[in-house]
Amino acid sequence: MNAGRTVFAQLMAHAPHQEFQKCVSRYDGARYLKKFSCWDQYLAMAFAQLTYRESLRDIEACLHSMRGKLYHMGFRTLAPRSTLAEANENRDWRIFADFAQTPIAIARPMHASDPLAIDLDQTLYALDSTTIDLCLSMFPWARFRSGKAAVKMHTLLDLRGNIPTFIHVSDGKLPDVKVLDDIVPEAGAFYVMDRGYLDFDRLYRFTVEAAFFVIRNKRNVILRRRYSHPVVPGTGVISDQTVVLDTIASTKNYPDPLRRIHYLDAVTQKRLVFLTNNFALTPLTIANIYRCRWQVELFFKWIKQHLRIKAFYGTTENAVKTQIWIAVSVYVLVAIVRKRLPIKASLYSLLQVLSLTLFEKMPILQAFQEISSHDDLEEPVKQLILFDF
Repeated sequence: MNAGRTVFAQLMAHAPHQEFQKCVSRYDGARYLKKFSCWDQYLAMAFAQLTYRESLRDIEACLHSMRGKLYHMGFRTLAPRSTLAEANENRDWRIFADFAQTPIAIARPMHASDPLAIDLDQTLYALDSTTIDLCLSMFPWARFRSGKAAVKMHTLLDLRGNIPTFIHVSDGKLPDVKVLDDIVPEAGAFYVMDRGYLDFDRLYRFTVEAAFFVIRNKRNVILRRRYSHPVVPGTGVISDQTVVLDTIASTKNYPDPLRRIHYLDAVTQKRLVFLTNNFALTPLTIANIYRCRWQVELFFKWIKQHLRIKAFYGTTENAVKTQIWIAVSVYVLVAIVRKRLPIKASLYSLLQVLSLTLFEKMPILQAFQEISSHDDLEEPVKQLILFDF
């Protein structure tokens, strides 16, 4: 790395600028712009994410204090906070959503060989959503309940590397199950979901596309047992059955057999019932696949703690979605740099060091030489609490 470049510039060099310009052109983002470009907007918002800025005024003050170094950070124009606020409100958020797919496509192959918590060769995805509470008087477009506003961040997480491959930002009222309509199943991959996504008509698409799902069952689902398969005592697996839906309407939605596994959690003594369309793996492996779903919960916890997605710099829907998508792209960009250099430190440690060294002119590796290695997304947690009824 060039020691004459700031750490921020070296980090942003890993962001494919040409692909960004393609996204800008796709949505006519450069129309009527004279000085403050979409790239300048992205850099300012990325800087805010990496340094945990609290407000637009905070962003403006910090960048103005380092005016002499901004050119070396990649900025061509230093705009006042009013210009940045207007850009976030008016420039199409899809520019940043589309651009985020580029680092995601780069990061996934880099993490393809990362180990999973279970012995599984196929790709494993976890699908879930997290709710971000908002003030109704400031975000009236995101009405959730009486006197309350919220947005939902629906995320499909590739558990090899914890890379988000699909994100849909909606108001808080959108049912989780409807997001299945926007997901294109990948043949051979496993999708693990909680029972909020149990819709047999939608799940049958996964079977048709040769993809597998593992999902919690609901109490009111009527199933008829066809076969019972032997289970190994002492593994926690109570039964392993081939079942079919037992009503005419549900049979039309999902005509094929399903596999039902009853599992007893030895710690909480909870009886868990899983449904899957995979008949090849052992029942204990299916139970352990569902256990991996806790990683998406950790992902939500992690990004809420370390990225700016709980407090927003603008109040319009466009500004909120712009900030969320830039936060996601910054998260993935740091993951790419961690793999490319390579750096053994955790993403948490990288972000902490970057927040203090962005203006420094040093090789980026030098900033991380003394950091010990640990995996921040595999911190000790009570995993089985996710199995509670």
